[in-house]
Amino acid sequence: MYAAAISSTAALDTDACWNRLVAGGEGPDFIYGVTTTGVACRPGCASRRPRRENVRFFSTLAEAEAAGFRPCKRCRPDQSLGAAAGRAAAAVEKACALIRDTLAAGEAAPTLGALAEAVHLSPFHFQRLFKRLTGLSPRDYAAGCKQGRLVAALARGDDVAGALYEAGFGAASHAYRAVKEATGTTPARLKAGGFDLAFGIVDTLLGRTLVAATEQGVAALFMGDEDEPLIADLARRFPRARIRRDEAALAPVLEAVKTRAASPSSGGELPLDLRGTAFEISVWQALRAIPPGQTRTYGALAAAIGKPGAARAVGRACGANPVSILVPCHRALGADGALTGYRWGTQRKRRLLEIERDAAAQQD
Repeated sequence: MYAAAISSTAALDTDACWNRLVAGGEGPDFIYGVTTTGVACRPGCASRRPRRENVRFFSTLAEAEAAGFRPCKRCRPDQSLGAAAGRAAAAVEKACALIRDTLAAGEAAPTLGALAEAVHLSPFHFQRLFKRLTGLSPRDYAAGCKQGRLVAALARGDDVAGALYEAGFGAASHAYRAVKEATGTTPARLKAGGFDLAFGIVDTLLGRTLVAATEQGVAALFMGDEDEPLIADLARRFPRARIRRDEAALAPVLEAVKTRAASPSSGGELPLDLRGTAFEISVWQALRAIPPGQTRTYGALAAAIGKPGAARAVGRACGANPVSILVPCHRALGADGALTGYRWGTQRKRRLLEIERDAAAQQD
């Protein structure tokens, strides 16, 4: 019934193709046809895996069609890679919305199998696709949604027990850790009004620099040209904090920051009070491990925290870093070595790197 594959197909390593079809991962690009259905598919198609003896491999869809196979209506090998990328993004967006809606309804997050079925992909292929596009597994994404719902509810002043239940936490201990990771305080204290935050503003080589600290350490370090936008940004970042301006109380910290801006190896170690998701904090810790004068790509940072392929999520975590200079997100670069975006301006990023490299060169 099916014609023989044309000559270029002979160049395919059929064993490698089959291994990729079964286990996923990296491997040759190909189209496979299933003789029992007459359908041609891409690797990772959500259709049931065929038996090995019923599979034919082709280099292109045209070869598969010439052999008598028709394009699959699930994985659509007849559409361009651009269209495929759009479908992939749409599938992940649909899965994210399903996770959020399910949690909002007070139900447990959907399982991996349920999510994959909803977007018509195999669980393995969906898991890899989701992590590639978001930097997180579906489970970690759901955990982040639960964490955000809980923090938002407590910040509104909702009852602690009710907020835990509505956010989807079955155990108070898990909720406690989630709130502590995100805000640095306990659920009860967050509901009661958060925490005290003192700030001051000082001139540095990088312009006007706002430094805010709690009893635990520096929680924010913003840079800009004018004071008012910095103060407004602080209020947006910490909406439940009791904020006061107190340069006198922060004088030693402000002086240390001014020194650090001019000389990365000076100013001493300042305690930090980092407030973010578990993923963000892991990225910020990896940034602090980069020696002054050196840089890392977002991809290298993703690998360093055990999340290879999460370069985009690492970039977002760098953008969310509230403690510039002390958490040196300026040492993170794009894959091509470009400075890319920097919350405080690429000129400041370039200046910081120049200062650090000059200091490192003087020490050599």
